[in-house]
Amino acid sequence: MSRIALILGAGIGGIVAAEELRRRLPPEDRVIVVERNREHVFPPSLLWLLSGDREAAEITKPLARLERRGIEVVFGEIERLEPEVRAVEIGGRRLSGDAMIVALGAELAPETIPGLAASGHNLFALDGASAARNVLAEFSGGTIAVMTASPIYKCPAGPYEAAFLVDDLLRRTGRRDKSRIVFFAAEPMPMPVAGPAMAAALREMLAAREIAYHPNSRITGVDPARRRLSFADGADADFDLLLFVPPHRAPKAVRESGLAGESGWIPVDRATLATRFPEVFAIGDVTTIPLAMGRPLPKAGVFAHGQAETVAANIAARWTGGGEERHFDGRGACFIETGSGRAGMGSGDFYAEPLPAIRLRQPSRLWHAGKVLFEKYWLYSRF
Repeated sequence: MSRIALILGAGIGGIVAAEELRRRLPPEDRVIVVERNREHVFPPSLLWLLSGDREAAEITKPLARLERRGIEVVFGEIERLEPEVRAVEIGGRRLSGDAMIVALGAELAPETIPGLAASGHNLFALDGASAARNVLAEFSGGTIAVMTASPIYKCPAGPYEAAFLVDDLLRRTGRRDKSRIVFFAAEPMPMPVAGPAMAAALREMLAAREIAYHPNSRITGVDPARRRLSFADGADADFDLLLFVPPHRAPKAVRESGLAGESGWIPVDRATLATRFPEVFAIGDVTTIPLAMGRPLPKAGVFAHGQAETVAANIAARWTGGGEERHFDGRGACFIETGSGRAGMGSGDFYAEPLPAIRLRQPSRLWHAGKVLFEKYWLYSRF
């Protein structure tokens, strides 16, 4: 008897889960992916789009190509998600599975901050990074504000990388002395889950590049006409160009399904990624996994990738009757692009107690080359 694995979302986690299941399951079992977008955008490369080192066409791939691997792809918006019966409604069509993997990621919600969307450019969106690139090409000087709108967001290194790359671009084009870069962080320190040593290293990098850093800056509104930021502590700041990471939230279908917990994200077993519903799993940015230090596991593609491999292996083992249960171990690594063709690398055990055990390797051309190679591997091996 054939079975159906239903995967919601075709980001990094969803793609890895689909391809792993297709590889591990017999041909008669079906692997179905539901996705709203027809093209996959490789998120880490958005910052190279911002800096002018990539074109949009170079970092996108048609998701229909997954069908070459025997994966069924259904495009459309999920109108209803019913985890208790492992089913979704999409475009008037109902799909159900014997197992469901929710990999819908985080929804970017700049509209939740008054004036934000109209005042700047979203670093984590293809159109936002493209627009920012065009503005930077013509930027003649002034204040550039880089901002995180809330303390929990995907790719924790991303906005810091953006600041470094903008600094590098302005230096290479002779405009840095006419410009001021200011970083407003909603979090208390850079990448707080990675620990104080990582935070101190990043603050030193910011200072070395004369990038002013303001932690605990919770944005409450932006005035597009006056180009002014307002913060929860009563402070305000002017800018000429605003680059931001918007607030994140779980997609509407998840919020209305009963899957999300008090945090607004899906709570899962940290080892198996199981939710409270039988044979329903959640991976990647849509989940929350509390750590011993009191903060959640960061939202990052490396964790979505590892979680997808774990869940796919366990589903396949149960269905085929072979193999032992695998556990996700909380280990991960992250490139930190610093400009001038260099990148650092942070890696370690995020499940370690009492604090994550993270090591930072200093920026070098080697780590930058590693990030480039991984980009090429992902875009050309997966599609």
